[in-house]
Amino acid sequence: MRPIVLALVFSCAALAQTSSTKPTRKPAAKAAPVAAAAADWTTPAERSDYRTTPRYDETMAYVQRVAAAAPKQVKLESFGKTPEGRDLWVAIVSKDGTFDPAAVRKSGRAVLLVQNAIHAGEMDGKDSSLALLRDMVITRSQAKLLESVVVLIVPIYNADGHERFSAYNRINQNGPEQMGWRTQAQNLNLNRDYLKADAPETRALLRLFQRWLPDFFIDDHVTDGADYQYDTTYAIDIGPDVAPATADWLEHDLKPYIEKSVSDSGHVIGEYVGVGEANPKEGISVGQDTPRFSTGYMVAQSRPGLLVEMHMLKDYKTRVTGNYEILRAILEVLNRDAAKLVAMNQEADETTIARGKQAQTAVYIRKPDDFPLRLAATGDATMFPFLGYKRTTTLSEVSGGLWNQYGHEPENVDIPLHAKLKMTLGVGVPGAYIVPAQWTRVIDVLRAHAVEMRATTAAWSGEVETYRCKAKWAERPFEGHHVLGGGSEFAPTPPPDCTAVREKLDFPAGSMVVPMDQRAAKVAMHWLEPQAPDSAVYWGYFDAIFEQKEYGEAYVVEKLAREMMAKDPKLKAEFEQKVASDKEFAGNSYGRLNWWFQHSPWWDARQGRYPVGRVRNLEGIPVGAK
Repeated sequence: MRPIVLALVFSCAALAQTSSTKPTRKPAAKAAPVAAAAADWTTPAERSDYRTTPRYDETMAYVQRVAAAAPKQVKLESFGKTPEGRDLWVAIVSKDGTFDPAAVRKSGRAVLLVQNAIHAGEMDGKDSSLALLRDMVITRSQAKLLESVVVLIVPIYNADGHERFSAYNRINQNGPEQMGWRTQAQNLNLNRDYLKADAPETRALLRLFQRWLPDFFIDDHVTDGADYQYDTTYAIDIGPDVAPATADWLEHDLKPYIEKSVSDSGHVIGEYVGVGEANPKEGISVGQDTPRFSTGYMVAQSRPGLLVEMHMLKDYKTRVTGNYEILRAILEVLNRDAAKLVAMNQEADETTIARGKQAQTAVYIRKPDDFPLRLAATGDATMFPFLGYKRTTTLSEVSGGLWNQYGHEPENVDIPLHAKLKMTLGVGVPGAYIVPAQWTRVIDVLRAHAVEMRATTAAWSGEVETYRCKAKWAERPFEGHHVLGGGSEFAPTPPPDCTAVREKLDFPAGSMVVPMDQRAAKVAMHWLEPQAPDSAVYWGYFDAIFEQKEYGEAYVVEKLAREMMAKDPKLKAEFEQKVASDKEFAGNSYGRLNWWFQHSPWWDARQGRYPVGRVRNLEGIPVGAK
C-alpha cells in the first residue's frame, strides 16, 4: 500500500496560517515529554522548536550520550557500513541489560525493530525515536514500554542519503528546513531492495534481522499524495498471505487500540490508503505489499510489519509528535500482548516448516494454490469515513491536465474502500528447489536471506518440475535492473507467461538444493517462483535464458524452409495462416525466416526454459550435510 500520485504543495506559511483553525484537530497535540532544564535532555529537534533535524554526527552523539547515561539499559552497536563508509547503528534498549537475542528469547520478552530514515528526507521517525529513547531510559516517563519488550532502534538507516542535506530534497514536504535525500549513495531506493538485496545497507540489515528475528517491525515514513485532515497514518498487512491468528490480532486488537490512543493524544489518525490526486469519492483500493518493500518482506518472513506514514504537509512538530505517539501506542499493545505475539510468530514459523515437510511426503497431494504469489483487491467494498479537504479542480494551462487546489475546509465523506485482498495467482509448495551451480548471483541472494541450502556433491540429472516462460521487458531500467514491463514500482508487473512442464535437467556438482521445510521457505519461494512479483526473473537475473544465441543466414534458412514445407504440409499451412493473419509478421522477412528456424532441429531447446527445478524431496539427489 503505497502513494499513487504526488499532491499539490502548499507553502509553509500558508499551512501555518490554517493549522490552528482545523476543526477536526484537537486544540493541542501533546508533545513528547521533555526532561527538566537542570539535566537538559531535549533532543536537537526540540531545541530548534522543530525547525531543524540533526545531521548524522549530531544524531549519533545524542544517542551515544543516552547510552553512556544508561549503560545498563542501552547498548549501541554498528551492524554494518554504508557505501561511503558510515557506520549503521542500532540502539538495543532493554530494561535490565539483557542485550543478547538468545537471552531475550529465554526471558519470554518480545522484540520490536524500529527502522528510521530509509528515505532520508523523511526524518520524523528519527526525531521521535530520539525522544522516545530518552523517555524510556532517562526521564523514565515511558519506562513501562520496556517491561515485556526489547526495542531495537535504527536511528538512521540510509546514512549516506541522510548526509545529502538540502532545503530542496522534498518538494512535497513542509519542513524541516533541510533534510536528507531519498536514495542511498548508489542511487538505490532501499525500500525497493529488501528481496533482491543489492545494497550494502540491505545486506547489513538482513544480518541484523536474522540475528534478532524481531516479533514486530515498524518502518517510519512521510507520505506523498493528496491533502487531507489526518496527520498520522499507518498501514499493516492482513491479507490471505498473513497467518490467520496474526491477521485477527492485528485487525481486532492492535488497530483499535492505536487509533483510540493516538487520537486521544490530540492527533488525527487513520489508515493509510494511498490517496493520490485521483478523486477519492470514486473509491480507494489497496494492493499487495510485495517483498521489495520492508513491510511486504515482513509478510514473507511471517512477522507483522507496520508502515507509519506521517502527512507531509503538516508542520514538523505535529509530524514528529504524532510519530512519537503511534510508536508509544504500539509499544503499549506489544507489552500487553507480548506472550501472545511471540507464540503467534512461533506458530506461523512452525506452519511454514510443516507445510514444507508435508510437501516432501509421497502421500501428500499438493494443491495448486498452497502458496499465494499474487493478491488483488476483491470487488467487495465497505464505506470508509474519509476525512478530506474540499478542493477545486480546473483545467491547467501549464500542464494541459486537471489541476487540484486544496483548501482547508474539512470534507468528511463516506467513500467505497476495497480493502479485502484475494489470491489471483497461487502455486503448490514443492518439497525443495534445486538451483544449478552456475547461477551464482541467484544463489548469493538466497544466502543473504539466510535461506538454508545444501550443495550437491556430484553432478545429478533427473526429471523435475519447471517452467517454459515468455517475457516482455520495460523500456527503462528500474532500481538498477532490467525488469519485466507492464506495471509500476507500486503496482506489481503482470507475471511472465509461464507454462509448468516436467523435464529432465542436468545439475552440476555444487548446485544448491533449497528444502521447503524451513522457516525462510516463503522468502525462497518469492525469489525462485518466476511468476512472483519480485522474483529473480522479474529483476532480470535470468534474462539470458530468453535470448536467442544462434541463428541461420537467410540463404541457408530459405533452403531449409522449402525442404520443411515439402516434408510437412501441416507446418506449411500453419505458416501460411500466420502470414495471412499477422500483418506485422507478414512484413518482417527476418521474422518469417526465423519462424522456420524455430521449428527446425537447429533451434535451441533450452531457450525460455527456467533452469531451476522443483522436486518432491531429496531422494536420489547427492547432497552434503546441512
